[in-house]
Amino acid sequence: MDQMEENEIELETVVIDDTADESLPLSTEKINTINVEETNKVEKIVRFPITRIKHLVKMDPDVNLCSQEALFLITKTTEFFVECLSKEAYSYTSQSKKKTVQKRDVERAIDAVDALAFLEGILDS
Repeated sequence: MDQMEENEIELETVVIDDTADESLPLSTEKINTINVEETNKVEKIVRFPITRIKHLVKMDPDVNLCSQEALFLITKTTEFFVECLSKEAYSYTSQSKKKTVQKRDVERAIDAVDALAFLEGILDS
């Protein structure tokens, strides 16, 4: 009989948890699940490894500290820059009816786009 009463209590607890009002605070298990999901979303937002970008930022002697928000923005900006440069270079690759982007395609892209003028001569080394 004591075993049956324990089961009834457990059953009542399960029923209360399953029908709990959503306005009540979340259980620890649900909070942990949400935190894991949010972490996965953050990882999918950027393609480049943030730690590598952080290492590159630290190589600059003028930078003492860099917040996580600034590091995220630098990472996203780097992604957009590489995407822009690669798309522009690929347009020259496809014009020459090739499938492999070569150094000369990147040089043509740099010469053609005014925003990329700061890269002129950088591939000569």
